[in-house]
Amino acid sequence: SNSSGYDLVRTLRMAGYGMLIIGPSLHYWFNFVSRVFPKRDLFSTFTKMVLGQMVYGPTVTALFFSLNAALQGESGSEIIGRLKRDLVPTLKSGVMYWPICDFVTFRFVPVHLQPLVSNSFSYLWTVYLTYMASLSKVSTS
Repeated sequence: SNSSGYDLVRTLRMAGYGMLIIGPSLHYWFNFVSRVFPKRDLFSTFTKMVLGQMVYGPTVTALFFSLNAALQGESGSEIIGRLKRDLVPTLKSGVMYWPICDFVTFRFVPVHLQPLVSNSFSYLWTVYLTYMASLSKVSTS
């Protein structure tokens, strides 16, 4: 990992994850939750927020750490160690960031624009995720 300059490979990993995983999954996620909870009242909004924090967020975050580590050549035990070390702190940070983003998105944004708005919020979150992903490997010995 090049810590002193721009890392093109890391940028490509992040862009690939966004295009191949986050983009399509957000499309299906927002369509799914809006079909199950079609209203934009407070109950539906908060229910969607809770589902996002309990289902979508942990799933895509674990997938992010796993794929990113695998693409960097980490072994299965190193990936498990990374998940044990980084997943819960990252999810805790997400609980402090995503609820307000999700509230605005679910309450005020039409479903067809929700992935776009969420991706806009994701810009700052991605900066944090890339920092977490750049932490040193976990020692497995």
